[in-house]
Amino acid sequence: MRRSNRRGIPHGFLMSLPMYLFTLFFVLAPLCYMVILSFLTRAEVWGVVHEVTLDNYRNILTPVYLKTFYESLKLAVICVVLIILTGYPFGYFMAKLSSTWKRRVSMLLMIPFWTSALIRMYGWIIIFRSNGILDKLLMGLHITKEPLKLLYTYPAVVVGMVYALVPFMIFAVYSSAEKMDWSLVEAARDLGASPAKAFFTVTLRLTMPGLLSGVVLTFIPSMGLFFIADILGGNKVVLVGSLIQEQLMKARNWPFAAALSVVLMILTSLIIWLYRRVTKVRDLEGFY
Repeated sequence: MRRSNRRGIPHGFLMSLPMYLFTLFFVLAPLCYMVILSFLTRAEVWGVVHEVTLDNYRNILTPVYLKTFYESLKLAVICVVLIILTGYPFGYFMAKLSSTWKRRVSMLLMIPFWTSALIRMYGWIIIFRSNGILDKLLMGLHITKEPLKLLYTYPAVVVGMVYALVPFMIFAVYSSAEKMDWSLVEAARDLGASPAKAFFTVTLRLTMPGLLSGVVLTFIPSMGLFFIADILGGNKVVLVGSLIQEQLMKARNWPFAAALSVVLMILTSLIIWLYRRVTKVRDLEGFY
């Protein structure tokens, strides 16, 4: 039986009431305000006019803004592919370490989060700038003869994105690989499967939830981390997040910025929905 106080209110409801209030005032209310704002009209000087319009969403369909969404999606896909190629092996082999080394490696991965992301991105400027650390290293190894122009380029933004987001993939894969039954891999090898076949038929399937979680945790932020594109790309790489910031801070077009945010929210929600569908199908296949 559920325990209740003297007024008949369940204790479970009272314990969860702060969470409901927090969700209502700090999550649901701002989202509703953003959706409502996206249908209003921009004032000539400041603020908005309470006139309902669809022009904000029509403007998104113009080629320049559609190209911004395309470039954001393309950058997100490139970053996620590189993050998978980098983070999956790291998380997989990290799960096979001893308990002592697991703690040590986890600590090394967590140390960068103790510093502001902006400071870490400015550190990459020192590395990528002309005659910087990377240039001196490459010229010292006689790989290049003159300084490279790496800063404020598309590859620099990709490197910054991968660096900022790869720990999320590593920890997601590590959490799945650590719980994996390694005897199943050994059984596949005993039955004659090659190492590659055992990996793709057993290991990859068992660690797929962690891989998919890492994709969601990295793909969604990579579309909105505009400060990385601004710092390492020099405003040459414009993302949806950069466009929203420009509409808020410079153009003062709050309704259009809200419309961009709503569309971006719909795209990310679609990705989360696809993730849930894929994981649900996998669970049903595993059940049967």
